[in-house]
Amino acid sequence: MSSRRVLAVVAHADDEILGCGGTLALHSDLQDEVRILILTDSVGSRTSDKKWETEFDERRLHANAAASVVGAQKIDFLSFPDNKMDSIPLLDIVKEVEAYIQAFRPTTIYTHHAGDLNIDHQLTLRATITATRPLPESHVENIFGFEVPSSTEWNWPDFNDAFRPNVFVDISNSLPRKLDALRAYRNEIRQFPHPRSIETCESLARVRGSTSGFYAAEAFTLLRSIRTCP
Repeated sequence: MSSRRVLAVVAHADDEILGCGGTLALHSDLQDEVRILILTDSVGSRTSDKKWETEFDERRLHANAAASVVGAQKIDFLSFPDNKMDSIPLLDIVKEVEAYIQAFRPTTIYTHHAGDLNIDHQLTLRATITATRPLPESHVENIFGFEVPSSTEWNWPDFNDAFRPNVFVDISNSLPRKLDALRAYRNEIRQFPHPRSIETCESLARVRGSTSGFYAAEAFTLLRSIRTCP
């Protein structure tokens, strides 16, 4: 196994595959240690109390299956309320993310874009950036923000918050695994032309690839990079 430790910090189960599933698969191929941290219960705001436990268990089962497809060694879950993270003091979220990061000591982190429509995505990014403050003992070298179909592009136009990627990862070889991992989330995938359909996610990868010279790509914004050499 390589010395690189890779962590995806996401709000909801399926965000990790939508945003960086192909890239996580490539890290796994390189023998990097890959982990996923999901901050919310991912179902709390969308189902009745009667069905909550069943859907909660199914979502975790699907998340573990998807993680296995892309080669993540470990997936962990916190329990902040779905689409209600703004009801929790930010410091409480930061503390949990910070504790996880201090224990795992990742060198690379993938997380949400700041301008997403979803409030949980916004707060996950804020908590991650706060938890990775560049102190002398920090071990995080790179933090990247990704796009999530049906959230990033649905926010109202704001030049300062627009997703303008400046990092592209060639996922031409790992796109099939990304799509297979998405299929594991069978309760979340929608029919085309919904942005969270298999067809649209593949098309987005092709578009990102065509703008960066690849057959397929995932796009990111570089949020922070700290290194000791050029």
